[in-house]
Amino acid sequence: MATTAASYPLGLVAGLPWLLPLLNTAPAYVAMASRLRSGDRRGAVVAVLAWGATLAICGTLAFALWPADPGETVVNGPRYRDEMFHWVRTGEGAEGSPGLFLPQHLLHLAAFVVLSLSTASAVSMLVGAVLMNYMSFYVASLARAGAPIWAVVLLGWPPWALCRVAAFCVLGAVLSEPLLSRLVSYPYAGLGTARRLVVAAGAGLLADCFLKASLAPLWGRWLRAVLP
Repeated sequence: MATTAASYPLGLVAGLPWLLPLLNTAPAYVAMASRLRSGDRRGAVVAVLAWGATLAICGTLAFALWPADPGETVVNGPRYRDEMFHWVRTGEGAEGSPGLFLPQHLLHLAAFVVLSLSTASAVSMLVGAVLMNYMSFYVASLARAGAPIWAVVLLGWPPWALCRVAAFCVLGAVLSEPLLSRLVSYPYAGLGTARRLVVAAGAGLLADCFLKASLAPLWGRWLRAVLP
């Protein structure tokens, strides 16, 4: 998505924290809504998945290569970076503790579902862009702190985070339809017709929790070994 890629230099030059996720989200939302209105639910899901991948790749590259530290322009970026660096260096924090991260994940899921259903996913995708950006900022910060490029590429985005991002992208497209179909007046047969997509998203969320609980401690040790 060229427009999503272009949103990073535009947002960083402007220097307004909430403008960046707005620029990230607007073109993707229009593309998703257009496909849904034309009856192409699969195309809408693919478009949102492609958007999520573009955010991860382009966000990480933009934040890593920007001449000055872009932290002031990334909503929650510095706080999340510091939290993750503390976990990498000490092993302390929610990342490696199911008792801490599971309630947080459930809260995020509940909020995402409510926002998707009540705003046709407009607000949930915007919030998703905020989360993607501060996660990308953390990964970029590994490179800015001197971690080897191979480690940033292989370890920066852990597999559980990718499962979570994919699951929320699918849910964002599917859960937008109950309200979107009324707002733009197109035939909609109900959430039951998207059962397979909802099940796939649920499987992604379960994989997220299982992989994080199983691999996060080891992942942290790997990162500790390469982070100066």
